[in-house]
Amino acid sequence: MNYLIGIDVGTSATKTVLFDGEGTVIASASKEYGMIQPQNGWAEQNPGDWKNAVLETLSEVRERSGVPAGAIKGIGLSGQMHGLVMLDEDNEVIRPSIIWCDQRTGGQVEEMLQIMPRERWIELTANPPLTGWTAAKILWVKKHEPENFEKIAKIMLPKDYLAYKLSGMKSAGWAILFKSNGAWLPIIRIISLTDITPTTLSMDLSNNKYLLKCFSAMVDNTSFSVLLR
Repeated sequence: MNYLIGIDVGTSATKTVLFDGEGTVIASASKEYGMIQPQNGWAEQNPGDWKNAVLETLSEVRERSGVPAGAIKGIGLSGQMHGLVMLDEDNEVIRPSIIWCDQRTGGQVEEMLQIMPRERWIELTANPPLTGWTAAKILWVKKHEPENFEKIAKIMLPKDYLAYKLSGMKSAGWAILFKSNGAWLPIIRIISLTDITPTTLSMDLSNNKYLLKCFSAMVDNTSFSVLLR
């Protein structure tokens, strides 16, 4: 029989469940971890804690079930959104992840609203700028931790970082894209993160010729000419 594993990387714990081909739960395990709060309203976590929790719970469900590794045909990941995981050129984590519930980026949200009105952000992204946005977190790091910003080679969300650690493949999705005619297009240049390139953001973006073309075209798009100065 074939089996599947689902991993949910939550804010307080990671839960891993092994299912058979019919969707029956065969074994499950969870591992808790803490939150770092350097200041009131700040919320961070160590990506290494997530990785350790994933590896421990994977081992635990296999041991409990007795299912051989070869019978596990797929692993699915879900997890907390909007956490900022920054990697350097050696693929090492630069600083603890600023997670979804962190509220330090109020100033950066105001900066984004000065660039474009709230209604325009909603039109382009289906959301207004919020303190939980990954984009606002990147802007905060650029302003307050320039030494860390300069080290950035890749940016990922928590679950995508773990997918990378498990498989070696890099991918990501962030609140730094806008939707146009059914396609998600980068808005990095709109928020003045010109230091970061499409390759920096994700492998799937850098391999997508259509998105790369759209990204490059934005530089010459007269609609955004004022924003890009």
